[in-house]
Amino acid sequence: MRAQTDAVVIGSGPNGLAAAVTLARAGLEVTVLEAEETVGGGARTLDLGLAPGVVHDICSAVHPLALASPFFAEFDLAARGVDLRVPEAAYAQPMLDGPAGIAYRSLGRTAAELGPDGAAWFDLFGPLVENSAVLTELALGDRRSLPAGLLTPTGLRAAVGAAARLFEQGTRAWSARFRGDVAPALFTGVAAHSISTQPSLAGAGTAIMLATLAHAAGWPIPVGGSGAIIGALRADLEAHGGRIQTGHRVRTWRELPRARAYLFDTTPATLLEIWGERMPERVRAALARFRYGDAAAKVDYVLSGPVPWADPRVGTASTVHVGGTREEMAYAESLVADGAHAATPMVLFSDPSVADPGRVVAGLRPGWAYAHVPSGSTVDVTEAVTAQIERFAPGFRDVVVDSRCVPAADMAEHNQNYIGGDIAAGAVSTWGMAARPRLSTDPFAAGIPGVYLCSASVPPGPGVHGMGGHHAARRALARRFEVRSPSLAPRSTA
Repeated sequence: MRAQTDAVVIGSGPNGLAAAVTLARAGLEVTVLEAEETVGGGARTLDLGLAPGVVHDICSAVHPLALASPFFAEFDLAARGVDLRVPEAAYAQPMLDGPAGIAYRSLGRTAAELGPDGAAWFDLFGPLVENSAVLTELALGDRRSLPAGLLTPTGLRAAVGAAARLFEQGTRAWSARFRGDVAPALFTGVAAHSISTQPSLAGAGTAIMLATLAHAAGWPIPVGGSGAIIGALRADLEAHGGRIQTGHRVRTWRELPRARAYLFDTTPATLLEIWGERMPERVRAALARFRYGDAAAKVDYVLSGPVPWADPRVGTASTVHVGGTREEMAYAESLVADGAHAATPMVLFSDPSVADPGRVVAGLRPGWAYAHVPSGSTVDVTEAVTAQIERFAPGFRDVVVDSRCVPAADMAEHNQNYIGGDIAAGAVSTWGMAARPRLSTDPFAAGIPGVYLCSASVPPGPGVHGMGGHHAARRALARRFEVRSPSLAPRSTA
C-alpha cells in the first residue's frame, strides 16, 4: 500500500522539530504528531496564570548549547528573528562566607576575581577555550564518527588535554588543583547539571563542556522565552510543507499513518510501548534496560523585583547554582542518589529578565528554579527551594508574589519524556553517554527498517541543540530515501 506521507515525527521538542525541518527541507512530506496541546516539549514558554502577562519557561530557560550547535548555526536563529541575549556573567555560585564565584565570558576576569585560585582556573580552562570548536564538535557529534577537527595534531592535543582534566575533576583528585572554596564550588555547580553523584566523570564532563562554552560563547537566553526557538523551527517546517498535529498521542504503531520513515522524539520507553512487539528481541531487551536518572522538581516564581543576593554580582548572571560549597553540593547529590531528599537541595535558579528586560510586566518578573530530588518524588519542594535561596539572598521571601511547584512525579504530565522527573531523558553516566540508548553501531536505529529514535535519549544527549534530531534525520534521508542532507540556511526558503 502506498505511504500516506513520507515521514512521521512523533514529538515536537527541539530534536523532533530539528528532525522534521531537516526532512522537509529535503523535499519530503512530513507530519509531526504531538501529544500535548502545545508544541515545544522542553522548550515551551507559557502563561501559567500566576500573574497577568508574565510567562514562564516550562523546562529550559537558559541554553548553553544553542550557540554551539552546528544545527542552529546553519539554521541561523538570528536571521529568523530569534534574539539570543548573552549576559556577561554566565553563571554564579553564591557562598555563605564571602564573595561569590562568577563565571564571566572573559576567562581573564573570572580568574582575576577568584583570587588565589585564579591561576588554577585559568590553567584549567585556557586550553579548552582556545580549542572550544574541537571540543564542541566532539561533544555534539553522533558518538560514532570521528570529528574532522580531532584528526589534526591540534585537535588531538586538545582532546588529550580535555581527557586529563576530565579525570582530574571527575575523581577524588578533584581537590588537588584548588586551595580555596570558591573555585571548586564554581566548577561543581556546573557539574551538578548532570544530576549525578560528585565527583564523577559524567559530572566533570558536563562541567568541562558547559563551562568552556560559558567562556567561549556565553550562555544565551532567548528574548521572549525558549518558545522563540520553537516558533522559528515551526515556521520553517510549515513553510516547507510540514504539518503539525497537536493533542495527538500515539499508543501503538497501528495508530500511525503509513510512511517510509518514523522518527521518535521520545524516550526508549515510549518507543517500546509503540513498536516493541515488532522489534527484534535483542533490541527490545537492550532498550528495556535503558536506565533513567534522578530527577528535578520545578518551582516557578513571580517576583516583585530582583533577587536580593548577598553578593550583588550574582544578580548579573543568567544562571545561579545555589548549593553552597563543593562538599555541601556533593553531599546533597549523594542523598538524592540514595533516594533521599536533601534539607538544603541543589538548586538551579534563573531570572530571565537579567538578559531580557521585556520579561518584566507591570513590575513583575518570572523566576525559574529546579531542585534535584529522587526519581518519582511527589514532594512539593517550594519551601525547600525558597529557604535555600533565602540563605544566600536574605529577603528573597519578600519579593515572592506567587509560586507553583511541579513535583518530579508530575513532570511527565506535561512532557512524557520526563519519566519520574528525569529531565535528561536518561541517566547521565559515563557508560550511558557512550552507549546511549544501547550499545550499537547505530544508536538511532530502532531495529525496524525506517524507525529511528531522535530524542535526548540518543547522542549527543540532553540540551537544546537539535543535534539528536538532525543526526537521526540525516540517517533516514540517506538510508530510506537516498537523499543528501539539505541546506538549512534561511535563503533556502525562497
